[in-house]
Amino acid sequence: MGAVDDASELPARITASALAGRCARCVETLEMFVSAYGAEAGNIGLRVVATAGVYVGGGIAPRILPALRDGRFMEAFRAKAPLDGLVAKMPVAVILNPKSGLLGAAVHANDSRG
Repeated sequence: MGAVDDASELPARITASALAGRCARCVETLEMFVSAYGAEAGNIGLRVVATAGVYVGGGIAPRILPALRDGRFMEAFRAKAPLDGLVAKMPVAVILNPKSGLLGAAVHANDSRG
């Protein structure tokens, strides 16, 4: 990966290099991030007892979807002994619609009109 003038470009460049397999350190960085992301998603699932499912949203997840599918995310998500049996039953989905937040707000606003 070459030098950058703007540090805000680094996350996207690291991710692109990792997903393309062009940089071993970038791959390692993305793997570490995916594990931490999965572990925290599992923590949140436990905190709220999300038996109906955990939906991962925002801008990052759709961009790194191939990395989320390699098993590392779910392994970290489920590593919650002694509650790993409960977490293993929680469905996990990535929200792919970039307008889901806006759609949810519109539904909420409509429901609030009563």
